[in-house]
Amino acid sequence: MANFQRITPEQLRSRYWFDNPDHPGTTALCIERYLNYGITLDELTSGKPIIGICQSGSDLTPCNRHHIELVKRVKDGIRAAGGVPFEFPMHPIHENVRRPTAALDRNLAYLGIVEVLHGYPLDGVVLTTGCDKTTPAALMAAATVNIPAIVLSGGPMLNGWRGAERVGSGTIIWELRKRLAAGDIDYAEFLSRASDSAPSIGHCNTMGTASTMNSMAEVLGMSLPGSAVIPAPYKERAMVSYDTGTRIVDMVWEDVRPLDILTREAFENAIVACSALGGSSNAPVHINAIARHAGIELDNDDWQRLGHEIPLLANVMPAGAFLCEEFHRAGGVPAILHELHTAGKLHGDALTVNGRSIGDNLKGRETRDADVICRYADPLVEHAGFLNLKGNLFDSALMKTSVISRDFRERFLNDPNDPDAFEGKVVVFDGSEDYHARIDDPALNIDARTILVMRGAGPVGHPGGAEVVNMQPPEALIKQGIESLPCLGDGRQSGTSGSPSILNASPEAATGGGLALLESGDQLRVDLKRGEVQLLIDASELDARRERLAQQGGYRYPGHQTPWQEIQRSMVEPLDRGMTLETASKYRDVARQHPPRDNH
Repeated sequence: MANFQRITPEQLRSRYWFDNPDHPGTTALCIERYLNYGITLDELTSGKPIIGICQSGSDLTPCNRHHIELVKRVKDGIRAAGGVPFEFPMHPIHENVRRPTAALDRNLAYLGIVEVLHGYPLDGVVLTTGCDKTTPAALMAAATVNIPAIVLSGGPMLNGWRGAERVGSGTIIWELRKRLAAGDIDYAEFLSRASDSAPSIGHCNTMGTASTMNSMAEVLGMSLPGSAVIPAPYKERAMVSYDTGTRIVDMVWEDVRPLDILTREAFENAIVACSALGGSSNAPVHINAIARHAGIELDNDDWQRLGHEIPLLANVMPAGAFLCEEFHRAGGVPAILHELHTAGKLHGDALTVNGRSIGDNLKGRETRDADVICRYADPLVEHAGFLNLKGNLFDSALMKTSVISRDFRERFLNDPNDPDAFEGKVVVFDGSEDYHARIDDPALNIDARTILVMRGAGPVGHPGGAEVVNMQPPEALIKQGIESLPCLGDGRQSGTSGSPSILNASPEAATGGGLALLESGDQLRVDLKRGEVQLLIDASELDARRERLAQQGGYRYPGHQTPWQEIQRSMVEPLDRGMTLETASKYRDVARQHPPRDNH
């Protein structure tokens, strides 16, 4: 247990609002209306910590909606520990429904949380998370404001089933698209089978972005150990909500803050653990963003250097066979970390929110089911992390190697004279609408060696970075049994997808990236061993194309539809930089560095 210098009631941040004799008028204005709904003057002025609860649950966010109930137990815990709870809303982010993409709102939610934590009388905060972007938005804000903070995930859904077959949320959609295209099922069965994957409250039951990012919050030390993947309906989920409420009050007294926890070592642990989990291809974007807000420069080279050699240990869809309910029963995140720590792959002294090191938290947390959580010496895949590919079209693009299937490897990566490399002609699509309109056009001459390219799908082009790179082949090829083609793009793909696409190409076409210069029929060479993607044309031709594009006014993309789209496009950084806002990452520890000015 770390030794912290405990603060006194006079040092509580909320006293500046609620008990400031030097400014009685302002103090009275701050207090008077809170008494209207039953909070007592004693609660606000007697030295009890005021704890915010950032509520991400709403009717618009089904993955997080059960936080409406869970926060009741959080409040019970806060009160039992001597605190006063104040619940406030997070901007809604629902991955499946938000158009043009939920990623557009991650930075908007972040900004909103920052302003609340900075400008209101809060001594600490419980950040409720679940759906993909809610977790990074909350952690980015925690790093920026730096008041005591703890993350509470809502947990994944129960296993989905169709008969005796496990049905994983998200992952099944990508499979059903192929079955529908092949004519094996009709539209009604598509919807019915998709619904089987979501049998209860909670976020995705696969190791998609939601489960990955909530696991990352635990690995980073920002959630209570073992809490990330407790299924949403389990009684333990309400229990850990209570424990979270009690712990945040102690964190305030101990003055344990996010920047004490979010160290370089913590982020390196996250990279290693993400590889072992078969975590989402969106994790590098979000982890890099959180790191930047914590004052730590992390890039995609770090992801390859630290994570690529790490084996896949979690046998969970989309990289494996099971779902998060079994993953939790097998030991969850602590069991994965135990394997990594035993193998010497973790910084065991990294601090966590319970005041102990991550190494101390892992004692006795071995895997309880080696079929679901493998031993380090007997993994599912030897090298399961990300490759950071570069070339004459972009500076960085990620490939998730844990989902390279046997079929894909045999068709594209098994040439004994050219191992781990392939070449193919490209067919280029400008946004998902263009893809859906033309993918089945016979005139494109898409064959079994074609590389599908999606551009105009990045943070500026879409806007927000759309999950559209995992493109399926034309129906004609699917009916021939060819169910996957290499895909490359400047957008993202769902973390529930098992496609080994080349994603997040930066810079994107819309900001001058080389994908804007591609033409259908061009030849690309992908070399995983060298970490390169090269357009096979003369440099002079590439320069000529760049000049012609500049004369045409650059790559064209759709105009702004809302004020926020225009604001974000004017400030957003590329995916390899975390898709952060240019000016935002310079703000850090603002609760102490820049206390809010008086309002009266």
